[in-house]
Amino acid sequence: MKKFWNWVKDEKTDARTLYLDGVIAEESWFDDDVTPRAFKADLTSGEGDLVIWLNSPGGDCIAASQIYAMLMDYKGKVTVKIDGIAASAASVIAMAGTTVLMAPTALMMAHNPLTVAIGDSEEMQKAFAMLSEVKESIINAYEIKTGQSRAKLSHLMDAETWLNAKKAIELGFADGILDDEKKRLQTEDFTYAFSRRAVTNSLLDKVKPKLPKQQTGTPIESLEKRLSLIQHKF
Repeated sequence: MKKFWNWVKDEKTDARTLYLDGVIAEESWFDDDVTPRAFKADLTSGEGDLVIWLNSPGGDCIAASQIYAMLMDYKGKVTVKIDGIAASAASVIAMAGTTVLMAPTALMMAHNPLTVAIGDSEEMQKAFAMLSEVKESIINAYEIKTGQSRAKLSHLMDAETWLNAKKAIELGFADGILDDEKKRLQTEDFTYAFSRRAVTNSLLDKVKPKLPKQQTGTPIESLEKRLSLIQHKF
């Protein structure tokens, strides 16, 4: 079994993060009891909100369908973060997110399902019927998330549509754009108000002529005179 997923748990907060990278079920899933069972065991081994980092060109549509169903049935909030690509079957998995966020440079792609069939015309017709049903099942997931009409979603799949983050949000496939944590850091902590008066006063202080320092204390002449009087007394 080749795992295409990886779980990370923060020991301090108990937050769970699932990384889905690469091809979905590249080796096996259909007619395979071990892989789906292993994924479900990992998913249900904990509880609470879940973050999924998704970067995949797609893969096995049956695997994607089962993962989608498992995530939809998960009790906690599921946040899907697409930092690269969510194409084909991977876009179906993304639809299970309570919230779907995309990096500004990320892409999502929807197209018709593909297969390879060998045989006579009967076999070809069976393959065509199967692909038609798979397409309808994918539209089901898209429709629930986006609220778009089935006709429009079918057209998007026919055209093999690529969506950038803003277009995905516009059509309802995504809910927002991933924040840049580095840019968001200190803007709230360090706020400076511009004061024209303060700037002007500072400039005037720099350009006005320097006055000699006023001397403080007792002048040297007075000290010498006092010392002379003391010496004469003794």
